[in-house]
Amino acid sequence: MKKITLLFLVLFLAFSCGVKKTQSLLSDGDYDSAINRAVESLRTKKDSKGKQDYVYLLEEAFAKAKDRDLRNIDMLAKDANPANLERIYNTYLQLNNRQERIRPLLPLQLLKEGRNAFFPLDNYADQIVNSKNALSKYLYDNATKLLKSNNKMDFRKAYDDLAYLESLNPGYKDVKVLMDEAQLKGTDFVSVYTKNETNMIIPTRLQDDLLDFSTYGLNDKWTVYHSNKQKNISYDYGLIVNFRQINISPEQIKEKEFIKEKQIKDGVKILLDSHGNVVKDSLGHPIKVDNFKTIRVDIYEFKQFKSCQVTAKVDYIDFRNNQLIEAFPITSEFVFENIYSTYNGDRNACDESYMPYFNKRAIPFPSNDQMVYDSGEDLKSKLKDVITRNRFRR
Repeated sequence: MKKITLLFLVLFLAFSCGVKKTQSLLSDGDYDSAINRAVESLRTKKDSKGKQDYVYLLEEAFAKAKDRDLRNIDMLAKDANPANLERIYNTYLQLNNRQERIRPLLPLQLLKEGRNAFFPLDNYADQIVNSKNALSKYLYDNATKLLKSNNKMDFRKAYDDLAYLESLNPGYKDVKVLMDEAQLKGTDFVSVYTKNETNMIIPTRLQDDLLDFSTYGLNDKWTVYHSNKQKNISYDYGLIVNFRQINISPEQIKEKEFIKEKQIKDGVKILLDSHGNVVKDSLGHPIKVDNFKTIRVDIYEFKQFKSCQVTAKVDYIDFRNNQLIEAFPITSEFVFENIYSTYNGDRNACDESYMPYFNKRAIPFPSNDQMVYDSGEDLKSKLKDVITRNRFRR
């Protein structure tokens, strides 16, 4: 009985809190939130006495929300500002959507008054269509006007208006054609190329890799990078990778000799005391212990080493005035290293982690050209980082 009483108490408190929250939203003028809470509560057992408070609240919130929206539309229409067309259209949609949320619940009874709650539903189809058409015309006219300017920001605004128009009214006039025009006019095109200020030849494949911007994923809505200039495109910016210095170390082979020793188990032996006598257990049997021996290996280690350091500078150029915007130094290093060893003695004296070096042998040193190319992955990563953190922005 106590559990049942507690359950009813919890349910009562939850219901009371829900009603008070809905009342609070209504008092604050947040009519649609109040309507949503009431509608959710009335989806089940809508005709029960316990749901009557929600019916009254829903009736009041609906009437006030509708009155507010119609007054707003009247005021916006009298203002006669085309910029208000979107608000008018969205308000008509809001009026219609609100009705559709409530419609499945009707009729809703007010038991004490012996009547159904009053929800006057109107047909807003004509108003929605007319306001959408007016908004579509305004967006189209405004976008075509913006496309006649010489400002990229206007072209981007035109694109956004046209994209919204396409989602609002698909297939409207030549919107898609105008969107392509706005996209082209509003895009910043960046010409990317390299300069070699070193006294070495830069491998062609390294330059090709660095300029393969399709692998960088850097193009965005309004910025496109081209490593090969295209006809009929006026480039706004330049991004130049200047190779300043290339340092390549000599080929080196360093030798090192060292000894490793280790004790390993080698069977068992009889335990002797300090006088050389056999030590026995309590039963008189000789005690046997592990016998250890020391193994040794002489190791001859060889280390092949060669390094390459590439220093470059990334210049940002504004082609509109041929001025340097900013410059960023980048440095990349690639190290070739090969370690191999031979031995004399028992290789088991070495740690297990060292064993692979005995299976290696000397290999040819990479050419200078290959070393410069191999530095490219690191260089490319740093170049991408520079561009990502320093986008071209108007």
